[in-house]
Amino acid sequence: MKYDFETVVDRSNTGSSKWEQMKRLNPDVQGIVPFSVADMELKNAPEIIEGLKKFLDEAILGYAVPTEGFLNAVCGWMKKRHHWEVKPEWIVNSSGVVSAFFTAIRALTNPGDGIIINSPVYYPFYSAIEQNDRKVVKNSLINDGTTYVIDYDDLERKAKDPNNKVLLFCSPHNPIGRVWQKEELEKVADICLRNHVLIISDEIHHDLIMPGFKHTVFATLSEEVANQMIVCTAPSKTFNLAGLQTSNIIIPNEEIREAYQKESAKIGFHQLNIFGYKACEIAYTECEEWLDQLIALIHHNHLELKKYLAEHLPDVKVFNLEGTYLQWMDFNAYGLDKDELEMFMHTEAQMFLDEGYIFGEEGNGYERMNIACPTKTMMEGLERLVSAIKKLQASK
Repeated sequence: MKYDFETVVDRSNTGSSKWEQMKRLNPDVQGIVPFSVADMELKNAPEIIEGLKKFLDEAILGYAVPTEGFLNAVCGWMKKRHHWEVKPEWIVNSSGVVSAFFTAIRALTNPGDGIIINSPVYYPFYSAIEQNDRKVVKNSLINDGTTYVIDYDDLERKAKDPNNKVLLFCSPHNPIGRVWQKEELEKVADICLRNHVLIISDEIHHDLIMPGFKHTVFATLSEEVANQMIVCTAPSKTFNLAGLQTSNIIIPNEEIREAYQKESAKIGFHQLNIFGYKACEIAYTECEEWLDQLIALIHHNHLELKKYLAEHLPDVKVFNLEGTYLQWMDFNAYGLDKDELEMFMHTEAQMFLDEGYIFGEEGNGYERMNIACPTKTMMEGLERLVSAIKKLQASK
């Protein structure tokens, strides 16, 4: 079956967070699609829509708990797609991956403890640490101009500090788009194991891997590694289901799992949205072909973006996209500070991206562009960008 990845959906006045954000930033925009927050400008898989319609015809919308079908779907997906044998009892549900690592940090550390992150990194990592009175400990990634790598020597130094209790890890990495190789994960795991540092691995993008790359679920390295970590997963990025607020947090270690559940209970969390359970089950059992075609689209968009900017804006440094649908780009060649770049994007280019600085100071002068959209929509945005930068250059 060939799926529709070409229809442009106008999400204005529907409560879409990124469309409403765009309107707040520039109320005058008309006919513009934002490329910011990480949900897709694509129609959902028809199997999910039709499955939910059928479910709604038959269901009573009361309180819901995970069904055997749901648990089997999650375990089956992890085995088939990621070669990971997950036991149903390891699965703890959360309304989101972000709320899960907020909860995990409170459950497993104390105020004042250090949490290590690999910056630049997904901005809620900072919030989860700072809003819980923990300390951000940066293990900044090394940018060699073409890719990013982990600074293992610095990570070793940070892990040796007994005050630093957790590595909050992003795999694949958002925003830089790296898919960590197994050998890289093994080095990180070795450092954390030797220094008794717990790993919380945000793997929400783990299904969105570009051709030629392979994602390794961190916990599959060894039983020892699995027993010292939490793996945060969800169908939300994979199948564009963020609004259903359903995440599967996988915790093999019983003691860690119980601590997490105890902390979660403190805020009164009990069950998820009934539609979230069902949508996840349908996605994992019926929508693999849709996902494969989606990945082909994202890879195509990345290649088209890279080609177009190389021809028209060669000073923009476009990083290779190994995983996620989030394109990382360096605009520092234009000599704009972060505030000037943001204002230029919103007013002159009418490009609504995620500004690099929100991922940490290492992101100053960078932009993150969501390319999970029809190719035509992406190209229209790039054409606006090129036109605006040409005008900027001509004015100097």
